[in-house]
Amino acid sequence: MRLPINAFKTALAQGEPMLGCWAGMAQAYPCEIMATAGFEWLLLDGEHAPNTVPSMLAQLQALAAYPDCAPVVRTVNHDPALIKQLLDIGAQTLMVPMVDTFEQAQALVRAMRYPPRGIRGVGGGLARATRWDGVEDYFAQAERELCLIVQIESATGVDNVEAIAAADGVDAVFVGPADLSVSLGHPLEPNHPQVQRKIRQAIQAIHAAGKPSGILAPREEDAKRYLEWGCTFVAIGIDISLLRQAALAALAPFKGGAPAAAPSSTY
Repeated sequence: MRLPINAFKTALAQGEPMLGCWAGMAQAYPCEIMATAGFEWLLLDGEHAPNTVPSMLAQLQALAAYPDCAPVVRTVNHDPALIKQLLDIGAQTLMVPMVDTFEQAQALVRAMRYPPRGIRGVGGGLARATRWDGVEDYFAQAERELCLIVQIESATGVDNVEAIAAADGVDAVFVGPADLSVSLGHPLEPNHPQVQRKIRQAIQAIHAAGKPSGILAPREEDAKRYLEWGCTFVAIGIDISLLRQAALAALAPFKGGAPAAAPSSTY
């Protein structure tokens, strides 16, 4: 049995823009629905959504039937033990939040790799990633298909973004507008001029380091602007927000309310 190809990592290397969606419902069924909509990647959120390792496994298993929609798993933190578990259940692309320094990025790279280049423990026949020892020479080949995305979400992260992006083993960098806006003193105002300047500064530094950039932008005008700035992977929706907006829109004609508001720009 051969090592599964990481479609997301392959697409990043090709440089074509990819449109994605945040998946925060922590369930396999809505993930399948979003996968059939045409999104090229889904972010399975382990930071703010009520996900566990078993719920992530169920979503990865469901999405395996939809090869045109690549799963990206966001960890809750930098814990190498949790990273090991997520890799063992078959996650090939991880997004890690709140990366502020080159040293943190290096530590995450080591958590993704086996010794002597890293500290990842060997799961062997217990791990779905190895197809329970069905993938020949997984230990030697795993690094080729694993993809690490680090998130820049603070003023400190932007200050260090060039070094972070240049770290060997960091495959891409994702900018978090909401947390960055808070860090810069403009809470939940990602379109504030200072925040926008910092976002563009970060994107330019990421590209100067030769790495692709990504961002979350539920509003159409924001997403188009970030694509123009060169972002390769952009999440243009959030499943929970999309459901709520559709529910409000359905009720509005009967309850005399206003139409559903446009997607929030505060993420």
